[in-house]
Amino acid sequence: VQLQAYGGGLVQAGGSLRLSCAASGRTFSMYTMGWFRQAPGKEREFVAAISWSGGSTAYADSVRGRFTLSRDNAKNTVYLQMTSLKPEDTAVYYCAADRDPWSGRIYPRGYDYWGQGTQVTVSS
Repeated sequence: VQLQAYGGGLVQAGGSLRLSCAASGRTFSMYTMGWFRQAPGKEREFVAAISWSGGSTAYADSVRGRFTLSRDNAKNTVYLQMTSLKPEDTAVYYCAADRDPWSGRIYPRGYDYWGQGTQVTVSS
């Protein structure tokens, strides 16, 4: 599975962005998909995850209620809708795939495939 994340950019605090992650491979629909982020000088942290069917999701406390993760298996794509953005959301955002249909894993080591990352910058 190859993953490509895109949709990042510069936005003012309070604004919105939608990140997308396009996947290759027929097995995409069988995998848990997750988003992580990494700010300069910090460890990569969990943002959100979604089960193979989209029926289950998990969010970090810091983004719950502001970010929404969804997927379209017909398009092999997952979407992270980010609203009410804050400067502390600034980071490189990575999408990842876990071969388990639903694991809810929040640690990077639990994911098998990674995209290249897309920069999100929120100005105050």
